[in-house]
Amino acid sequence: MDYQRVEGDREFVARLEHGRDWREQIEAFADEEDIDAAFYIGLGAVQDVTIYFYDQEVQEYYPVEFDEPFEVTSCLGNISHLDGERFAHTHVTLSREDGSMVGGHLDSATTFAGELYVREFDTQLERAHDDVTDLDLWPL
Repeated sequence: MDYQRVEGDREFVARLEHGRDWREQIEAFADEEDIDAAFYIGLGAVQDVTIYFYDQEVQEYYPVEFDEPFEVTSCLGNISHLDGERFAHTHVTLSREDGSMVGGHLDSATTFAGELYVREFDTQLERAHDDVTDLDLWPL
């Protein structure tokens, strides 16, 4: 395992705006606050969701689209840089009315309501291509 120690003293709580994209709001917030690395958790409700599933054999993302309302029971993610821009790497678990769940790598979702806790780290993390997984990962 590769790792580095990080510290941070800025913490935020945020309410996401109704009708805007969930992940794009996190990236815009990171730009506004000049956050180069952070971890966040969130909850809320969304609709019109696109989740990516990464096929490890083919090494390719496949989109799965849902045109329905969901509760965001868990949202975990981190902020770093990808291709020179801030990127909110976001995973979600979403619940339907009947209690069934879907989840994965969040590409987009229209926010109905959302709340976040964000903790900034005192470093800059830039994702780089990893040959083994064909993913853009932290080169620690």
